[in-house]
Amino acid sequence: MESASQGLLSDAMTDVPVDSAASARTAAPEGLTLAEEEELRSELAKVEEEIGTLRQVLAAKERHCGELKRKLGLTPLDGLKQNLSKSWHDVQVSNAYVRTSEKLGEWNDKVTQSDLYLSASSTLEDWNEKLTQSEAYKKTQETLSQAGQKTSAALSNVGSVISRKLGDMRAHPFSNSFSSYSIRHSISMPAMRNSATFKSFEDRVGTIKSRVVGSRENSTDGLHSPSGAGDKPPQDNAPF
Repeated sequence: MESASQGLLSDAMTDVPVDSAASARTAAPEGLTLAEEEELRSELAKVEEEIGTLRQVLAAKERHCGELKRKLGLTPLDGLKQNLSKSWHDVQVSNAYVRTSEKLGEWNDKVTQSDLYLSASSTLEDWNEKLTQSEAYKKTQETLSQAGQKTSAALSNVGSVISRKLGDMRAHPFSNSFSSYSIRHSISMPAMRNSATFKSFEDRVGTIKSRVVGSRENSTDGLHSPSGAGDKPPQDNAPF
């Protein structure tokens, strides 16, 4: 029995025709005939082929564009800037941006024309006017102005004194400028010049000076005296 049933099943399977194309093809959607399905598939293949061709053309155009930019010296940063500028321009002319700008303008007009805003502005103006007309503000302003004038005058005086001192140092040597400065300093201070300390110092300087001058005169007389005269005083042979 089992062998007979297996033989019948094998004969039935061999009698059924097998269509490989139909088995590989997916079932057609409902409402489409086989002819319509074949037409759609053919059109899909053409569209995909056109897309591939366009991609190849686009890649060639991009390479050509890159070569032109390289020859013109355009860097990728320039391209990025240009793209950003174009994007920002597109945003500004977009409907959403225009509507948002209009809404913000309307809100600004409403706020600036509201009673609360007007009262706050008038209150601030009143406070500013009262502050600028107050005595404390005026005194502070005058004090600052006077302080600025005094500071400018002090800086000007310091600059002139420094310039004068530098001019004196350039015009005279160190020793002469030091001695002239000492004399001018002593002359400009009469109280110090009339003091006992200054007089004692002046006497000592005079004594040292007289000694130095006397020693110079003695050395000069010794050089001009005749040899062999010794310490004898010269005889006055002039007739009476």
